[in-house]
Amino acid sequence: MTFKTLDEADLSGKRVLVRVDFNLPMEDGAVTDDTRIRAAQPTVDDITSRGGKAILIAHMGRPKGKRDEAQSLKQILSAVEAVFGRPVAFADDCIGTSAEKAVAALKDGEVLLLENLRFHAGEEKDDPDFTAQLAKLGDIFVNDAFSVAHRAASSVVGLAKALPAYAGRSMQKELEALSAALTAPQRPVAAVVGGAKVSTKIELLGNLVGKVDTLIIGGGMANTFLAARGADVGKSLCERDHLDTAREIETKAKAAGCAIVLPVDAVVAKEFKANAAHRTVTPDAVGMDEMILDAGPDSVAEISKVLESTKTLVWNGPFGAFELEPFDAATNAVARKAAELTTSGALLSVAGGGDTVAALNHAGAADGFTYISTAGGAFLEWLEGKPLPGVEALKQP
Repeated sequence: MTFKTLDEADLSGKRVLVRVDFNLPMEDGAVTDDTRIRAAQPTVDDITSRGGKAILIAHMGRPKGKRDEAQSLKQILSAVEAVFGRPVAFADDCIGTSAEKAVAALKDGEVLLLENLRFHAGEEKDDPDFTAQLAKLGDIFVNDAFSVAHRAASSVVGLAKALPAYAGRSMQKELEALSAALTAPQRPVAAVVGGAKVSTKIELLGNLVGKVDTLIIGGGMANTFLAARGADVGKSLCERDHLDTAREIETKAKAAGCAIVLPVDAVVAKEFKANAAHRTVTPDAVGMDEMILDAGPDSVAEISKVLESTKTLVWNGPFGAFELEPFDAATNAVARKAAELTTSGALLSVAGGGDTVAALNHAGAADGFTYISTAGGAFLEWLEGKPLPGVEALKQP
């Protein structure tokens, strides 16, 4: 994958428009998780230390092209300053007179945050006029927000065409990790795909069976595959209208030489609640009034053996109802095994998706992975094999 990085940019004295992801979780007007601010810091520090003017552009929420003070980026300004450890100027619009004046007042090495891009309808439409107004504010464009790379927006695609474009440090790190995981991986390659439904991940599964050597399926979607193989899964979450889909994916995997690994035992309960009475059974011994809530210890042992002979791992989705003890056991055990192998240098591991990040954090294994993407939609579309507009726009001709 060829794209320009900040190493190739002359930043001194330049106005650098930086697309960041500051769509942050808020509670009572305060930022509750500053992970995305911290992700942007290396890029901002790089620009300012080299004499550039960092002009941050971002969106928050879905204001639908109209000004909404409840979704103003002004409310995150103090959190941004706290993480960056420096003053950050603010403009109450991202285009027009106020933005132009704020940019003009900026000195080399300083940082400016512009107001919510989505206060203008032109942003999400990649409107050429809106793009032109944004482009007037900068000499260089840096995209540091992989999480919005699947959006064909002005601040993602339009600016990359209007100005010399580079990948920021966070974007660069993400693209290099993803490339190492599936584009040019060390083999054997395994993928863990969990979650509730096959129907939401048909394209994902269809793409992965052609790229990985082993596909490990967990969570509710494993129940659908087990049912497609003839197991009676009781009252477990199961998409019975997608049994043929599961069989088609198995057929495609066999033709591609991809082994599918399903649970060989399951932890079942009659109630969906923490510490519910439970037992471990084979998939063909689930009672009519029972539901599968986790993979069992034999499954964990089998998956661990697969990981021991794997060089590259991609992970999306948990094995069971990890939010409820003790039905987090399989996710915890496999996550810790992957982290242990990664830490020892035997495995390259890349994970992503909202539930996945939460599950790996819950297991205390996140820090052991090679790379964890927080970019939900963009990460999934990349796994599905879809070209991402924001990444395509950064590619060198």
